[in-house]
Amino acid sequence: MSTHYTATAKTLHWIITALILGLLGLGFYMQDLPLSPTKLQLYAWHKWAGVTVFLIAVFRLGWRASHRPPALPGHMAPLERRAAHAAHHLLYVLMLVIPLSGWLMSSAKGFQTVWFGVLPIPDLFAKDKELGDLLQNVHLGLNLLLVAILLGHVGAALKHHFIDKDDVLTRILPRRTS
Repeated sequence: MSTHYTATAKTLHWIITALILGLLGLGFYMQDLPLSPTKLQLYAWHKWAGVTVFLIAVFRLGWRASHRPPALPGHMAPLERRAAHAAHHLLYVLMLVIPLSGWLMSSAKGFQTVWFGVLPIPDLFAKDKELGDLLQNVHLGLNLLLVAILLGHVGAALKHHFIDKDDVLTRILPRRTS
């Protein structure tokens, strides 16, 4: 078994990383803006990027299913291994569920998602303020969970690099440096 990720897996990891960080920053920034053409444009960009993350995540899951990731280091304790697997699974779930929750929220709030301003994605709900507000809270909660899992993910990678001195971090970097 290989000790590093494929170039495709690395590329997908870092593209999704950049998109998610941008989406999180934009999402938290734009939510308190007053209604304006700028806010509406930011929401459109946010939704475009969210749909893109969803599509890349689906492709990434397919890639991962057909290209096994490198094994975790042998020195990891069983609890640490289970935590790593659980965190990775949860990250994949969130990469799919968060964009879906945003789409459902937009539908319930009466704002159709039109991917890149060209491809309309059908609304799944009729306009319903109460449901839209509930889904907005779900979307926010899922994003806060994502932030917590991402902080743990980054923290674990740094722990492996600086304390355990293994290759967990370097094998996902764009250039393998180990």
